[in-house]
Amino acid sequence: MKIGRKQLGMTVLVMTLAAGGYLALDQWVWNNDLPEGLIQANGRIEGDHVTIASKFPGRIQELLVREGASVTAGQVLIRLENSQTAARVQQARHAAEALEAQVEAAHMTLAVLNLDVPLAIERADAQVAKAKDMVDKALSVEREARSDAQRFRDLAEKDEASIQQRDQAVMRWEVAQKDIASSRSALIQANKELAQAELGWKRIRAKEFDVSALESQRDQAYAVLDEAESVLNDLTITAPTSGTVTTRMVDAGEVIAAGTPLLELVDLDRLYLKVYVPEVQIGKVRLNLPARIFTDAFPDQPFDATVRYIASKAEFTPKEVQTPDERVKLIYAVKLYLSDNPEHRLTPGLPADAVIRWKEDVAWAKPK
Repeated sequence: MKIGRKQLGMTVLVMTLAAGGYLALDQWVWNNDLPEGLIQANGRIEGDHVTIASKFPGRIQELLVREGASVTAGQVLIRLENSQTAARVQQARHAAEALEAQVEAAHMTLAVLNLDVPLAIERADAQVAKAKDMVDKALSVEREARSDAQRFRDLAEKDEASIQQRDQAVMRWEVAQKDIASSRSALIQANKELAQAELGWKRIRAKEFDVSALESQRDQAYAVLDEAESVLNDLTITAPTSGTVTTRMVDAGEVIAAGTPLLELVDLDRLYLKVYVPEVQIGKVRLNLPARIFTDAFPDQPFDATVRYIASKAEFTPKEVQTPDERVKLIYAVKLYLSDNPEHRLTPGLPADAVIRWKEDVAWAKPK
């Protein structure tokens, strides 16, 4: 049976598709039916995968989601056993509270010292002044008594005063001398008390250092508490973003190590359509070009998208490129990121067609 040229060409086309380059060939043929300035491609919708892992080891107490579940950012996904960590949190909290109480007591003591020291110094100053007055008075009395004693001695020698008067004057002088010594001793004691009161400023300074040290210990205790609470919070694993659970690697009751992947999410607000553009068309594709995505599920609702990624290397490249026909097998991966996914209608795995517009003045057309 004789095969026509057209049939032979279709046979070659089918064989090429089977070899792995069917997307590029198919799109290249289809694009002949679109206006110049539009490129058609197709593929499946994918998303940026987020792997969820635990920062700490532990036993899975609760597993709250399964494959296919839709989750929102902040939703609790997994709870690890936390009884030991909760006990450490309580211990750290009590230690911090005890140090907080010591700091408050030290501040009260410091406040009392700040009030008492000036008063004590004022009282000591008054005692010193009083003692100085007593010394001055005693000196004055002593001078007068000494003069009287000398005068009565002279008078007694002249028989102009009695011996009793002389002795009384001498006795008053001796008492005045003793009063001077006593008042001077009182002045020395008052000065000592003043010096002791003035040491209060150093006691205040030392107390300030004690308060500062206690505050540092308290802050350290609160830091330990914050760390323990952070670990406790991290044992409750939440969704970092909204999306759909695509893979579950663990089950309740399992003991996991730190960093072990637990779940995998896809962000439904950052979906993209991964398509392949043939080498003969890739030169027209640029970053940030607009595109429209069409799905069988929503045939009358195109979704806007933008070219965000163009592969730098071709795929399905044969070992030797000898003829222009073979170069058709060169295709490049292109990612079209959706501008919006209303009501999360589009999900990963959904097949879709796309039209990329590389000329601004060309009207949009549906894929063929």
